[in-house]
Parts: sequence; structure tokens; C-alpha cells
Amino acid sequence: MSVQNLGKLNSLVSGLSDTDLVSSRWLRAHGYSNSLVARYVASGWLVSPARGVYMRNGGRLQWEGVVRSLQYREGLPLHIGGRFSLALQGYEHYLRLGEAATVSLFGSVRLPGWVGKLLLDECFQLLGRGPFDLPVPAMAEASEKELRACGLLRYEVASGTLGLVCSVHERAMLELCNGVTDAALVYEADALMQAMTTLRPQLVASMLRQCQSIKAKRLFLALAERHNHAWLPHVPMDGVDLGRGKRALVPGGRLNSTYQITLPGDLDEQLG
Repeated sequence: MSVQNLGKLNSLVSGLSDTDLVSSRWLRAHGYSNSLVARYVASGWLVSPARGVYMRNGGRLQWEGVVRSLQYREGLPLHIGGRFSLALQGYEHYLRLGEAATVSLFGSVRLPGWVGKLLLDECFQLLGRGPFDLPVPAMAEASEKELRACGLLRYEVASGTLGLVCSVHERAMLELCNGVTDAALVYEADALMQAMTTLRPQLVASMLRQCQSIKAKRLFLALAERHNHAWLPHVPMDGVDLGRGKRALVPGGRLNSTYQITLPGDLDEQLG
């Protein structure tokens, strides 16, 4: 192998963590020809867990490496949100048990084909824009301030790796509420809302103003009221559109008179 190609190889391998993935598209864009990559594979420096994507030999195929590649190397405007963002940040014991983890991704793009071919326990669910239509900053270059303005943060899953861009609790709860379609999901959202004791009133207000789902906003507020959270009276509601008329989430439920949304009548029993 030439000195130049050896240098390129060292640069590539040293830039990959144990869980990082790199696509054929990225490699070509950075000067690694298909034939050169094939030589790296034949020499045992790289392995290909699925067609069109590579990782360092001895690396570990994990969901967080997939997301890190999508956000930083592929440059896709995607973030982890909703249910999975809350689970990732410590609330998994409030969620349904006995299910394979589903990584909830939000963004108005398509996932590369290789994502669905990886042999992982987890699967990826692309949920579009969700209830927000905010300009998405370039994940790799965005400052913490820019991310915070969109209700996002970088969450470090493993020490020494780039933080994954996720929804903050305030945004994730609204994303979760937007996906509620039946009583079982109301129970889950209610259990999670019970744990949301430290939400930030100004950030809650910002997310409510920017949320486009009337159902999500009403459910979020009704559940917060139900648990009598100390932060709720401090949320400035000016500019928050809650729509008109009643919203029924479940048939035969109980109407929350403040937010005009029908919730299951047995919520107290479900908390256990």
C-alpha cells in the first residue's frame, strides 16, 4: 500500500469510534474510491455490516452509531424524539415493557437504504416532522443555543463520542402526546407526565407556541394539570393556540373542562 493510501487509511480508522459507521457515499465524497475501500476490507481494516456501509474491524454495531452517522456524517436533519428520547434520558421504567426498542426519529427526509439492512435488536421509526415545523439546524455545526431554540440538545450516550441530537423533555412530551391514538397510549403519556416534575415554564411555553398539533397541546396541558405540577401555573400562555371545540381521545371518557379534551375515566387506576 502506498504511503498516501496508508495515510488515508490511518486518517479514516482513527476517526472512527468503536460504534461509528461510514457510508459509501461519505467515503466517495472524501476521496476514498470504491477500489480503495475494497482493499481496506480485503486487508481486514474495515468490515461491511450491510451493503453500502462500513465500520472498523472489531467495532460494535449499535443503534447509537447508526444515529451518529446519520446526523454527523450523512448530515441528515434528524433528531431522536418522543418516546425514545424520554427513555434514553432516564424514563424507560415508565414505558411499556417487553417490546423491542424502537428508535423514534423525526425529520422530513428518507433514511438511507442500508439502515434497514443492519442486524440490530432495535428498529428505526421515521415519524416525519411530527407536531413541529421548525427550521432544523445542521447537526454537526449547530451551537447549543441554536439547538435549544428548537427544543433540542446533544445527549452523550458514551464517553468520548459525539452527543446524539435529541428532543428535550418539553419537546419530547409534546411529540409523544401527538402520537397518542388510544387509551393505552394515554396511560403511558400520563405515567410519563407524572414524572415531569422539573420542566422549565419558559421552554414549555416556547414549545407550546411552536407546536402545530391542537391535540398534543391539550393532552400535554390536561395531564400536567392532572398531576398538579408546580411549574404549570408559571407557563405563560400568551400566543398559545389551543383551537376550538372539544377533542375526544377515547369514547366514553371523562372531559377535562379546562382543556376540553376527553381522557379515559380510569387513569388513576392505571398509575398503580
